[in-house]
Amino acid sequence: MVMITLNNGVRIPQRGFGVFQVPPGDTQRVVEQAIEIGYRHIDTAAAYNNEAGVGAAVRASGLPRDELFVTTKLRNGEHGYETALTAYDDTLQRLGLDYADQYLVHWPHPTVDRYVDSWRALERIYADGRVRAIGVSNFLPEHLDRLAKESEVVPAINQIELHPSYQQRELTALCRERSIAIAAYSPLGQGHDLDLPVLASIAEEHHVTPAQVVLRWHLQQGHLIIPKSVAPERIRANFELDGFALTDDEIASITAAESGHRIGNDPRTFALSQIR
Repeated sequence: MVMITLNNGVRIPQRGFGVFQVPPGDTQRVVEQAIEIGYRHIDTAAAYNNEAGVGAAVRASGLPRDELFVTTKLRNGEHGYETALTAYDDTLQRLGLDYADQYLVHWPHPTVDRYVDSWRALERIYADGRVRAIGVSNFLPEHLDRLAKESEVVPAINQIELHPSYQQRELTALCRERSIAIAAYSPLGQGHDLDLPVLASIAEEHHVTPAQVVLRWHLQQGHLIIPKSVAPERIRANFELDGFALTDDEIASITAAESGHRIGNDPRTFALSQIR
């Protein structure tokens, strides 16, 4: 399994499994399937309302805890220093785990302007040895710049919407410059990018699916990926990406599909306190 080394030396599986919008009652079963297939990185969030199912699947797997990497996130409604500290305790209780491997500030939520205070809480949790790595999600250059000026720890990761038609090149370049790993959520553009004309011929050439082509494009650029599915055959297909490699020309042709069209919410304005 390919691992990415974060800027604090912690290693994280490059291929992860996301549970956004997986119903709480289905989460344990779906995550257990993913672990059985071979996934060792599970990505959840307090706002998804399914941390309990993720933790139950981790405990039921029978694997040593240190063989699984669990990422979760601070919800918007719990920004602030003391509130974020309490929120992490609550997250661990829901997970039923002694620690999360990685804890992220889910959104900058600039309308309340507490993301720096929240980040300082994560710094405290990290300094106390209660989490292996801390990072952010949906942070744009202005948010990262402010953290750099007003805090001490450089985020280990920035989890962002990233797929062939929306690549956020300025942001990804800044992250690489600062040794912040890039994790792509909605790596397939929520399915919309699979209809890009360039993918059909590449998929046919390699005898794989368009989805596998896009995920391979991510991997070869060093992105972490967290595709989500509840269908066992798609969970497996999204993991089985080692039997082929894209050429430089193929990568360039997919990269040329950039359209600048964001599918998800805008981090400059998104302010929903919970996502359910």
